[in-house]
Amino acid sequence: MEEKPFPAWSWSVEQCLKELNVKLDKGLSCYEVEKRRERYGWNELAKEKGKPLWRSVLEQFDDMLVKILLVAAFISFILAYLHAGESVEAGFEAYVEPLVIVLILALNAIVGVWQETNAEKALEALKEMQCESGKVLRDGYMMPDLPARELVPGDIVELRVGDKVPADMRVAVLKTSTLRVEQSSLTGEAMPVLKGTAPIFMYDCELQAKENMVFAGTTVVNGSCICIVISTGMKTEIGKIQKQIHEASLEESDTPLKKKLDEFGGRLTTAIGLACLIIAVALAVAAIPEGLPAVITTCLALGTRKMAQKNAIVRKLPSVETLGCTTVICSDKTGTLTTNQMSATEFFTLGGKTTSSRVFHVEGTTYDPKDGGIVDWTCYNMDANLQAMAEICAVCNDAGIFCDGRLFRATGLPTEAALKVLVEKMGVPDAKARDKIRDMQLAANYLIDRSTVKLGSCEWWTKRVKRLATLEFDRIRKSMSVIVREPNGQNRLLVKGAVESLLERSSHVQLADGSVVPIDEPCKQLLSLRLLEMSSKGLRCLGLAYKDDLEEFSDYYAENHPAHKKLLDPAYYMSIESDLVFVGVAGLRDPPREEVHQAIEDCRGAGIRVMVITGDNKSTAEAICKEIKLFDEAEGLRGRSFTGKEFTALSPSEQMEILSKPGGKVFSRAEPKHKQDIVRMLKDMGEIVAMTGDGVNDAPALKLADIGIAMGITGTEVAKEASDMVLADDNFSTIVSAVAEGRSIYNNMKAFIRYMISSNVGEVISIFLTAALGIPECMIPVQLLWVNLVTDGPPATALGFNPADVDIMRKPPRKSNDALINSWVLFRYLVIGSYVGIATVGIFLRNWGECPTWSNFTVTPYQVGGGRMITFANPCDYFSAGKVKAMTLSLSVLVAIEMFNSLNALSEDNSLVTMPPWRNPWLLAAMSVSFGLHCVILYVPFLANVFGIVPLSLKEWFLVILVSAPVILIDEALKFVGRSGGYRAKKEKLA
Repeated sequence: MEEKPFPAWSWSVEQCLKELNVKLDKGLSCYEVEKRRERYGWNELAKEKGKPLWRSVLEQFDDMLVKILLVAAFISFILAYLHAGESVEAGFEAYVEPLVIVLILALNAIVGVWQETNAEKALEALKEMQCESGKVLRDGYMMPDLPARELVPGDIVELRVGDKVPADMRVAVLKTSTLRVEQSSLTGEAMPVLKGTAPIFMYDCELQAKENMVFAGTTVVNGSCICIVISTGMKTEIGKIQKQIHEASLEESDTPLKKKLDEFGGRLTTAIGLACLIIAVALAVAAIPEGLPAVITTCLALGTRKMAQKNAIVRKLPSVETLGCTTVICSDKTGTLTTNQMSATEFFTLGGKTTSSRVFHVEGTTYDPKDGGIVDWTCYNMDANLQAMAEICAVCNDAGIFCDGRLFRATGLPTEAALKVLVEKMGVPDAKARDKIRDMQLAANYLIDRSTVKLGSCEWWTKRVKRLATLEFDRIRKSMSVIVREPNGQNRLLVKGAVESLLERSSHVQLADGSVVPIDEPCKQLLSLRLLEMSSKGLRCLGLAYKDDLEEFSDYYAENHPAHKKLLDPAYYMSIESDLVFVGVAGLRDPPREEVHQAIEDCRGAGIRVMVITGDNKSTAEAICKEIKLFDEAEGLRGRSFTGKEFTALSPSEQMEILSKPGGKVFSRAEPKHKQDIVRMLKDMGEIVAMTGDGVNDAPALKLADIGIAMGITGTEVAKEASDMVLADDNFSTIVSAVAEGRSIYNNMKAFIRYMISSNVGEVISIFLTAALGIPECMIPVQLLWVNLVTDGPPATALGFNPADVDIMRKPPRKSNDALINSWVLFRYLVIGSYVGIATVGIFLRNWGECPTWSNFTVTPYQVGGGRMITFANPCDYFSAGKVKAMTLSLSVLVAIEMFNSLNALSEDNSLVTMPPWRNPWLLAAMSVSFGLHCVILYVPFLANVFGIVPLSLKEWFLVILVSAPVILIDEALKFVGRSGGYRAKKEKLA
């Protein structure tokens, strides 16, 4: 039943319960559950009907070139059948040609179907994110493991730490003072989100603002709560994403290269259509480059290997080429432009008096304790103030750090993990302990059992005191604290939290020498100034404080202490955390990757615009974008920075105008629909869009973009399956390297496409000449197939190894409507093709018109298929009944001339003098292979019978080379003309 869920986030808990007709302490009855299941269905994502296999197979043949080959194969089968009926000796050889054509088409269809079956795996990965069971209240009884698919709106569910949320739910009751949910994969927020029960008085707000809602597929990282199920199945946010992924998959368009090849196929079909009616099989086989799909696939596959070496793993082969014409990169922020690892970059404390401060800068951008250090750190013995700061950071902390073999990761809150790394960089005040810790760390390389990082300094601080109780964080006081027993036997309260909140409850400050003095107005102004400076840099600031006089908690020891009951009620925490001694401030952030700035510059030089689309808040996104120089120094943020909601509120014409302006853009607080709309709009404007992302929320846009790029380390399986390419190192700069590789691959593909087309033009001309002159065909279709598939294949593939141009990333991206072959290049290869055709027919004819007058004509008799001996009693029989030798010469000239022609394709413009053949040794090896294969069919009797040819003598080979070599001289002359004048200008104008 189609109905819109009510806005539970803007309603009170009581209103939600009333709307759903359920009691919080009873839950739904089994009878009511069945009624609601009939109305809402099961809590599971819909299974889209898959495309039948037969339909996928048929779609692979929906291509003009393929259709021509199918007709050619059909006619060839009929001719072979008729020929077999006329001659019993023909046998299998008569069917070789149609069988080869059908085999090629079958292989292409298999590859196409295989790629298509992988296209919708993103939806399956999305289903795996769903929770399997939950703790649900039914008929007044708590069911601990109810299958999640049985949930219906109105169910009462209990969530605890580590639980995966089974449906979209409204938080009704907090069972702990704090509830945090990791929802970055859905919303793109870098930090776990604090949840509460208070209504959000805004009907139309983004997902990030719905702080009283938990969403299916997200995870509880702190606290526990009771929730009311609001939406299930396809009505959940993750269900909406599945629908968007499916819709995006239906909008997938052909790659620029595929469009160009289809356009070429259409023109080729028009050109040879009428001629095919006359001599269908031979001309179709000659005109259509059957090996082109195989060679393009091979070249793209080689490109994927090169990219994999640069940490770009390509999942779909056409994406390699698409990268080369990318005009816009829409990048996620967290994890792509940044490290996705919080780190302390700055901290300050007061100096020797209340009006002076000490600011320390910290290097390093990861959770690796050995990554960077404190700049100009001379405080190895640490004064009392720095000791207090280190102790608070280490002890008032529940995070941990582990290494998964290649990357340091955090357990618990990222901010707390960053503080622990900061403590490691500060060291400890005890010199002997410091030496011991250093030796221990060097010996263990920071690792215990390959999973737990040995943080020596933090361990020293935590073992030095005994942690007695924890006052959990809440959104009212915005702080968290612990009561510890110090080595001197006294209890101390260690506190960290929002700076403003701690300053309001602090009466004193600690100076560098450890003395404690009252806070005066100049001191407050100094602290506020320093805080403003840090905040303006996009830093998340945490204040640090302590309290020694704990009154009734001064002798607190365990749960049976008389004052323990006050620790069970968060209402008392504010009074306990009062009259604090303020110590200092730590500034944390998710820093940009070091190499991103240069990558942005490379994009700018290559004519590629970069747009940042993130779910994070606006100020953080703008701070990062400024730091990576996404905007020019002279550019303001006006017209360049929008929240998803602000951009959506604009008219379509205003949106198009903003997106079309040059320079960087940043879109923050973006939801999946916003990302998808931006990508779709850019594509409608004719841009070739690459989209990066790592979360579930990115999957629809990844699917819709011309090339979707997922993160390999931090990316969800949903994002990876929806993408065309995966970054093994999650690094934006890897995209830029992949673009350069894509451009190089496209240039190389143009080289072998030009080579194959010019060769096929020669074959077509040779067939036209034989028909026009009224002489027997100089080659049969199976021989043409051999040339196109086997002999052409290795050199064409080897052209994919041509070295890249040095200025490849200093040119603007090619337009998607740029001609694959412009008029000048086409003219050049028509000239080359004409020579190929003339030489092939010429070697067949030689002195055709004078054959009746040959008085001294002698040819050594030779056997052909079936053991028949050819003796040539009549000299003109050489070109009719015994034309096998003449066909062999024609075939050999065609093979040799195309080998020489492949050297012409090393460069479109440069001479072989400046681009010698040994610049691409793979091409020389491929030419050798092709000649070797040709010799095999010449000198192996069975193969010679299959292809209708006979061996050649040394004198005949010399004649073949003499006729073939001039093709190099002809193209060198054409290249010289192109470089020296009007043709080059014309070519550049048309390109």
